[in-house]
Amino acid sequence: MSSDLNPTVLFREHPTPGGQRIGFAQLNAERSLNALTLEMVRLLDGKLRDWANDAGIAIVVLSGAGPKAFCAGGDIRKLLESIKAQPAVLPGLDFFAAEYSLDYRIHRYPKPVLVWGGGIVFGGGIGLMAGASHRVVTETSKLAMPETRIGLFPDVGASHFLDRMPRTLGRFYGMTGATLDAHDSLATGLADYFIANTGRDALWYRLETSRWHDDAAANATALDVLLQSFCAQAGASVPESPLAVHGELLDRLVTGDFADTYRNITSHVSSDPWLASAIATLRTGSPTSAALSFELQRRLADRSLADVFRTELTVAVRCCQRPDFAEGVRALLIDKDNHPQWSPSRIEEVTPEWIESFFSEPRWPLQTHPLEDLD
Repeated sequence: MSSDLNPTVLFREHPTPGGQRIGFAQLNAERSLNALTLEMVRLLDGKLRDWANDAGIAIVVLSGAGPKAFCAGGDIRKLLESIKAQPAVLPGLDFFAAEYSLDYRIHRYPKPVLVWGGGIVFGGGIGLMAGASHRVVTETSKLAMPETRIGLFPDVGASHFLDRMPRTLGRFYGMTGATLDAHDSLATGLADYFIANTGRDALWYRLETSRWHDDAAANATALDVLLQSFCAQAGASVPESPLAVHGELLDRLVTGDFADTYRNITSHVSSDPWLASAIATLRTGSPTSAALSFELQRRLADRSLADVFRTELTVAVRCCQRPDFAEGVRALLIDKDNHPQWSPSRIEEVTPEWIESFFSEPRWPLQTHPLEDLD
């Protein structure tokens, strides 16, 4: 067994009986719920490059340290600090370009990638998970894209995978940051397998003691069979489904028009804690961010995944140039008063021209789009 330790990401390779190795990558920032920093993103991307080209690596496994979270998203406090420290640089460019490149690599990875999505999986954590070939959730899983609370928008390819959710659910989840449990993560296509949280060590043991092959397709099939066997003896009940309770209502609330949808949701009154929380998030979140989530899904519905990431990078940089991001981080994480002063503050002030300005590409440092080579 070889081991490569780093303070923020732990890498190890474990030999298997057939001579192949399993590559384990563990986010190792438990105190911040494994929130991603630029350093962590670059470490992961570099190792995934190496493992993709290593014929001895059969399967890659991504997980998070501690029981509370796989990954709570990007470390937005550090992101804001880096933006303030480099005012002359396009804000957020380094982080978002690196993060989207990593996420795209996972979507196109030539070998099976297993993500253990137990606990909190928010924002950038879903970005790591969405493109993996084998995605596991547990009874503790909580998946959400709550970026409207901090003046950003559901990114990391969310404009692609939210739009592909059944019915109108992607629009609702993107605007409200509603939490998905294990049941609804499976129902909406963000996860593939439900396994009891206590089963992780046993699964790791089976991965390490099974015979794998030098053929990626054969390994993907064998991994599916292994995971299905754990699902059959899950040992925990799949949580109840808010989607089953509220699905028809959400279809009525979400229309093809953003302003109507916003008013329908924010004027609805519910005693159900899950739905009430989603409504409250939309009411108190950035009106611009909600509009961007809706518009991105509409605009990018038929575009390639690479085009989605390129467009999201443009919009992310523009968001970091506008006041809502710094204000959202201040209100949520720094002063913690939970009273952000959005600009604009009312949905009536979010004009088509204002939203269009977020899609205007800045002058990139190298004169070409930083994600030009994704294809």
